[in-house]
Amino acid sequence: MAEAYPWQDGLWQQLAGRAQHAHAYLLHGPVGIGKRALAERLMASLLCQQPRAANACGACKSCLLLKAGSHPDNYVLEPEEADKAIKVDQVRDLVSFVVQTSQMGGRKVVLIEPVESMNINAANALLKSLEEPSGDTVLLLVSHQPSRLLPTIKSRCVQQACPLPSETMSLQWLAQALPDSSDEERVELLTLAAGSPLAAVSLQAQGVHEQRALVVDGVKKLLKQQQSPTQLAEGWNAIPLLLLFDWFCDWSSLILRYQLTEDEAGLGLADMRKVIQYLAQKSSQDKILNIQDWILAQRQKVLSKANLNRVLLLEALLVQWASLPGRN
Repeated sequence: MAEAYPWQDGLWQQLAGRAQHAHAYLLHGPVGIGKRALAERLMASLLCQQPRAANACGACKSCLLLKAGSHPDNYVLEPEEADKAIKVDQVRDLVSFVVQTSQMGGRKVVLIEPVESMNINAANALLKSLEEPSGDTVLLLVSHQPSRLLPTIKSRCVQQACPLPSETMSLQWLAQALPDSSDEERVELLTLAAGSPLAAVSLQAQGVHEQRALVVDGVKKLLKQQQSPTQLAEGWNAIPLLLLFDWFCDWSSLILRYQLTEDEAGLGLADMRKVIQYLAQKSSQDKILNIQDWILAQRQKVLSKANLNRVLLLEALLVQWASLPGRN
């Protein structure tokens, strides 16, 4: 059974309680809030032969087959390798599944995640199935970045936003999920995960505290000219590129905010407050805006899985960052 998260209760009632189901749903929202689990729970409910109060019973033949991963009327489409595109051939296989008759006499349910990883040819191949799904087929599309989807795909689905849980609810859940962490550590993890509790757990598992400490120490040494951009770029090899760009993007925003407000409460996490304050006082606003534009453009390339030279990209970032102090 897919896990049910407390912040999805209202959303679940709304989705699962429908008398008639749409042929396609687009579940979208930030990474790390349980959209996949929600889609899997709905998939189980739609396939179940004896649902109870809209939940799958977990005991009928259909539920047992789904649990074993061998349900003939269920199809999950995702990239063949992590962080790669969903290819057109994969979608063609899905389309041939959609046009077949249900083998168990009920619904057929398709789950696609993340739907934005389809390349343009794959997305176009899916359109026909979204327009005219065959028989009683329900397609569940999960997206972390709906802005990257073709408008024609979005318009053929019932769009369901999956919001972030409140900070209070997230921290209550994290207290159970990470009982060995302190309250302070859980607040920090949730901040680093931009409010997404499942992303916070994932960051903790990958050793984000150690990664963050390494990067913060490196940035301080860079500004004191104790380490070069090249040394740092090579030393950060194990840290996900997206995480690095997220942090630098966040720091550039905090510098701008402090330049405009001088509000010390808005300096972000404690580890970089003095650096943010120093750069805000020593850098021109134009320089900060330029580096922020550049970071956002590179971050988009990372998100779109562009073939990037990691070390050169980080060197370029750090050379610009080192040149921020000085108002010329």
